[in-house]
Amino acid sequence: MMTDSNQRPSASKAMFLIVRRELSSYFGSWGGWTLIALSLMIAGILFNTRAVGSSAKFSADVLAQFFHDTSGVVLAVAFLVSLRTTVEERKQGTLPLLLNSSLTEGEIVVSKFLGAMTVIALFCLLSGYIPALVFLRGKVSLGHIGTGYLGLLLYASSIVAIGVWASAIASGWVVAGAVAGATLALGHTFWLLARRIDGELGNVVAYLALHDKHFMSFKQGILSLKHVAFYLSITLVFLILARSGLESRRWSS
Repeated sequence: MMTDSNQRPSASKAMFLIVRRELSSYFGSWGGWTLIALSLMIAGILFNTRAVGSSAKFSADVLAQFFHDTSGVVLAVAFLVSLRTTVEERKQGTLPLLLNSSLTEGEIVVSKFLGAMTVIALFCLLSGYIPALVFLRGKVSLGHIGTGYLGLLLYASSIVAIGVWASAIASGWVVAGAVAGATLALGHTFWLLARRIDGELGNVVAYLALHDKHFMSFKQGILSLKHVAFYLSITLVFLILARSGLESRRWSS
């Protein structure tokens, strides 16, 4: 009888193959590279027009504005790459094969998540030259840059997890986009709703906002474990929901 310890390397290899297949689908054509190129262009334009601008600023303020604006770019990229994860499998007719493989639903979800996050990480890596330009005219804290990019990746992980969940439960692109879009819109407007709610409940609602309070410290170069925990918790919750969505599809198929 094969032991569980002998099965895990096989599962790990299968997960790696799924991640590699995800990346091949992103970058096997011009679509993925075009998305990265456009995203880098937009981030560069925002850096020059908003972060640097025409007036003198402290380097820390320039970096904070750069990370704030780039978080919007990351939101768009994460939304687009995460939606295609399971929907594309269903479109190509390969989802039943994937569900009937030796991998668990959780391993499939994690593989899809890692594939999408690799795209985000590539964008962040390639955009690194932008904050490095601040070195030309000012002093830059490497800790500020590292914390800012950590915030971008954590923020992206929550968005990707929501997109993977929507892709897992939806029947097509339109439904997946609507579900993910509505969830992200709600998650980004909790801080507005909190202004209309008095007392402790208002504070709870404000805490659920995906971007407002939690990303603020990262863009300013301040590492706060409670904000790290928030993004990781959101990511974990929606990955669990995505696994449950795939489990229901396995039993219904």
